Parts: sequence; structure tokens; C-alpha cells
Amino acid sequence: MRVIVVGAGVLGTLHAWHALERGHDVVQIEREAEARGASLRNFGQIWVSGRAGGEELETALRARELWEAIGARIPGLGFRANGSLTPVRGPRELAVAEAALARTDAAARGYKLLTADEARAVNPALRGAFDAALYCERDAAVEPRTAQLAFRAELLKSPHYTFLPGREVRDVVGENAVRDDHGDVHTGDAVVLCTGAWLGGLVRELVGGELPVRRVRLQMMQTDPLGEPLTTSVADADSFRYYPAYRSDALDELDAHQPQSETAAAHRMQLLMVQRADGGLTIGDTHEYEHPFAFDTLEDPYDHLTGVVESFLGRPLPRIRRRWAGVYAQCTDPSRVVHRQRVRDGVWLVTGPGGRGMTCSPAIAETTADELGW
Repeated sequence: MRVIVVGAGVLGTLHAWHALERGHDVVQIEREAEARGASLRNFGQIWVSGRAGGEELETALRARELWEAIGARIPGLGFRANGSLTPVRGPRELAVAEAALARTDAAARGYKLLTADEARAVNPALRGAFDAALYCERDAAVEPRTAQLAFRAELLKSPHYTFLPGREVRDVVGENAVRDDHGDVHTGDAVVLCTGAWLGGLVRELVGGELPVRRVRLQMMQTDPLGEPLTTSVADADSFRYYPAYRSDALDELDAHQPQSETAAAHRMQLLMVQRADGGLTIGDTHEYEHPFAFDTLEDPYDHLTGVVESFLGRPLPRIRRRWAGVYAQCTDPSRVVHRQRVRDGVWLVTGPGGRGMTCSPAIAETTADELGW
């Protein structure tokens, strides 16, 4: 079998990986020299902790297994099973953590409620004031800025893999074939379009109507090296408001009596933080849903995040080295992990994992391969 994959972000690359692993010839086409979208502009977190129960959690847990296995084969991915801590303050935040711990799937996520001293024993960099912390053992991380390059180097070791950068697919030609902007036609037994947040042009034409996927913009930043290990990823109580696993009566009480700050609410914020291989911290994020998106980044969210991080670390944040914005595609139905649609005979569109993309791509691609009989 010959598989054509359009898009070299993490979702497209994992489809290419699974196809190659199953013994097929793979041609991967990318419109830029390398992927430049959300696959690089993220935390690199394999984030199990907040996923909705059922299909979403099952997908995330399977992806976590796959990431660990792939990471053992490709050290350049920087996979590490670092887990996460969500420090909490006050009885209402603590009650949300306790409600999460009471879930029937808490053990599958590796939830534990730690005292402040126990949390600091796990992550000594957290010297600030907090009362307890929700620990999730199954969370992990990779290096987002270099992961696709590491994947590519491994894929290129196979004579059955071809990478064609700098080519934009413009048309679907008959069955199982696409034409790029060089005029070349690429024919296979299956074509998978993993075009990320690029939802116009050819994608709109192929769908022939409204796609049940929306674009979401976020802001993030990265610091100079911290100067010490941050041994886990770190979230804050605003992540309870964002992730479906934490929905409970206790969360309703938190919202009613201890609402988000004005800045956090206006920008739909949460803190997520992970340390990079060079020691710097990737910190975010915001969520913007209304189009047209702003073309600039705003300082208020960065100021808010800086304050939250410094309160956990008990020290000033290192110098900010980079700030950026990114856009990802998210299913409008939040219960759907991904939008997978046959748009022509032999041609499938796979998009819309949203903030789950880095976490779930290995399992999403595996399901595609299974459903298409690769």
C-alpha cells in the first residue's frame, strides 16, 4: 500500500509513522520547509490529567503509551515521564482536587493528593505558598520545537518514506491522488489530509459545507533557563475551569465564590508550565475564539501568568526569551476527540483535535490506520 499524507505537523507525522510501521510506502507533503504551526507552538505536554472520561481519556492514555514507546526509539523527541502538579490554595480549590480524586478513573490517571511538603519533595522548585497539590503521574512531556525534526530524521532512514517540503496541495485528482502547486500528481491507495488550522481553500471545497471545527488562538512565552530542575509540569486552579475532568459541584462552588481574576476570565486563561531541555520554562496560555483574531500579542495575560508562576516558585521568573501566538483547530463539539471524514473516494480529512493534538496524535493516527485497514 502507498499512503499520501498531507501535512507535516504532529498529527500528519504520526499518520506517516503508523503507515510506515505497518509496512507501507509513505509520501508526506508539507507546504512549508517544515511544519510551523501549533505542533511547534505548544507546551509539548502529554496531558492526561484533565481529559474527559471515556473516549477522550482512553485516547490520551493510549497515546501516552505510544509516546513512551516511540520516545525510547527516538531519543531526540525528549520524552520524559515527568508527571504534573496542580498546587491549590484554600478550601474551595482543595475541594475541587478532592472531587477529582473521587472519580472512578482517578487511578487510571495516576491522581494523588499531596500535602504542600510532599509536593515540594516531588518538585523542590515550588517554594511558594500553597496548601496542597493534585499530582498526576501519567502526564509527560516532549520537546515541541524539535520533535518533528527528530521524527523526520527517523522516518528518512527508511527507503519507503519520502518527504516533499515546500509543496502546497491544490487539488484532489480522481481517487486517491492529489496535485501540488508544482503541478505534480501524487497517487496512492489512501490520502490523509492533516492540514491543521488550515481550514479554507481546498479543505472547504472538499467538505462542501460548514466544517464542525473552529480555530482557536493562544498566547505563550518561554524564559531563560530557570537554573534548577522543574521536575514536573505545573498547572494552577484555573486549569480546573478549563479541563472537563474537573467538573463537579465543588467547581461550581469555586466559580460562585472565588471567580477568576478579571484578566484570566477575559482571556480564558489557565497556567500550564513545563521545563524545556535547555532549562527554560514554557508558560501559557490564553484562548481566543472570536474571529478575526488579533494580529498582535497582549501584555496583560503575560503579566498575569508571571505573577502566578512567581507565587508558586517563590522567586522572580527568569527573563522572558520568547513570546508567541499560535492557532489550532478544535472540534466545535467538545465531546469529539477529532474530526475524521472521508471527503472523496480514498481521501480522508483528519483535523480538529484542539489542545489535545500533541497529547493524542499517536492514538488518533493509530485509529485512522485501523479504520482504513492499513
